[in-house]
Amino acid sequence: MRLSILIAAAAALAGAAPASHNPVFAGADPDMVALCGRWWIYPTDGTAKRFYAYQSPDLQHWTRSAPLLDMADVAWIGADGVHDHGLWAPSLTAANGRYYLYYAVGPQNPTPSLLGVAVADSPDGPFLDSGKPLLTGGNGFEAIDPMVFVDPASGKAYLYAGGSAGATLRMFELEPNMTEIAREIPIETPPNFTEGAFLHVRRGIYYLSYSHGHYNRPDYSVHYATAPHATGPWTYRGEILHSDATHQGPGHHAFAQNPATGQWFIAYHRWERGPGPGPYRGARQIAIDAIRYAADGRILPVRMTDTPPPASPLPASSCRKDRP
Repeated sequence: MRLSILIAAAAALAGAAPASHNPVFAGADPDMVALCGRWWIYPTDGTAKRFYAYQSPDLQHWTRSAPLLDMADVAWIGADGVHDHGLWAPSLTAANGRYYLYYAVGPQNPTPSLLGVAVADSPDGPFLDSGKPLLTGGNGFEAIDPMVFVDPASGKAYLYAGGSAGATLRMFELEPNMTEIAREIPIETPPNFTEGAFLHVRRGIYYLSYSHGHYNRPDYSVHYATAPHATGPWTYRGEILHSDATHQGPGHHAFAQNPATGQWFIAYHRWERGPGPGPYRGARQIAIDAIRYAADGRILPVRMTDTPPPASPLPASSCRKDRP
């Protein structure tokens, strides 16, 4: 996603409170996980200067954490000599008994964008940055929108990143410490890919979903492909989320599952408005809707709602150490 509209959303996000409707609060680029008997959402903050977590016992009532990571605490950000920077697209992964927050740093022009990673002992932080960039863009590749997936089949951790200008998806295997890249893995960029890749696995099928189109226009949407492995090869399956009469530009999403019921949900951002060509401005909103699968494993199209997401309390548990 782009930095240019983040500041405009700051006031709306700062006033966010627990909600019992859809959308649940202002924000963008949500990652969602089920951990420690709670649902957690990690969004881009409207200030683009720090990250927060939102937690809920049931997907309907949300509480915001203290700041997880402030840009002022990431010493390497200013090394490019640029005056203004922003943080966006946080993504949480649990491994090694700890929590790893991956994030993008801009601007994307004229200097390359970068990815960072910070570490904590709890999903609500505080997070300590690793001390150096995880990945640097350049040569037509934008290092944005990180997502790390720990493959249950192999135990290996994979980083998926990239998009926007160039619309290139890249994949990397991480070192066991989760803060360094071991090697790049060749991967095809699937049809209609723009940015915001996300991977989840269900019943042996790997689902690579991603955003397509312009982030501030009505063509922003979610598409997906499937594969027998986390590395592909990918079979394009189509679009599952697109604009409608009262919501525009849904995208940059995450999937999460209630381990007690097996129900999957999608968290995503959207513009609360009717049709129009854009570019849209102001605050985007984060919504959550239930996911349905066909008997053959296809994801059925998502209908955006304005009512609360279905109540989905999680079983009480100690902190999980992996993403479902």
